[in-house]
Amino acid sequence: MEEAVSAADANRSFSRVLHSVREGRSVVVTSHGKPIAKIVPISEHDDRTALGARAALLSRLRTEPVVDVGRWTRAELYKD
Repeated sequence: MEEAVSAADANRSFSRVLHSVREGRSVVVTSHGKPIAKIVPISEHDDRTALGARAALLSRLRTEPVVDVGRWTRAELYKD
């Protein structure tokens, strides 16, 4: 089930919009009567996508060379 809400109303009552999404409803945000965005609940598919992205990132990091920058102090790290 979808609910339509204007951008102004969504801004004023964002916690209510998130509550609707948390309960499984989709919310279409409109501007001047035209749909501009859709807020939907996270699904299992999205979890698999996140895991795939994480695996791709870790794979890429494994191929990057290790750079030895030596040791530094906390003061040196935050020096302007």
